[in-house]
Amino acid sequence: METDDLSPVFAALADPTRRAILDRLAGGAASVQDLARPFDLSAPAVTYHLRVLEEAGLIQRTRLAQWRPCALVPGALKGAAAWIAGHGGTRKPRKRR
Repeated sequence: METDDLSPVFAALADPTRRAILDRLAGGAASVQDLARPFDLSAPAVTYHLRVLEEAGLIQRTRLAQWRPCALVPGALKGAAAWIAGHGGTRKPRKRR
């Protein structure tokens, strides 16, 4: 995964609602209605968050008759995790003045 591919992933992860959606999907596929239930958001707002996650390559949405499940893309966070691991221990903490 190139650095340019990481920007949409980190942008998607920057929002707490999207992180909560990813946490929910870690337990398995869910419908848009199931994902929207814990949030006090309009349907268009939830759809926006799902689109951001999908464009970042973190989730996929499919259609099964009337059901439109969302699911995590396996391994989608590996590139971001590798980047973080590669940069986690290389910086020394700044001294406070």
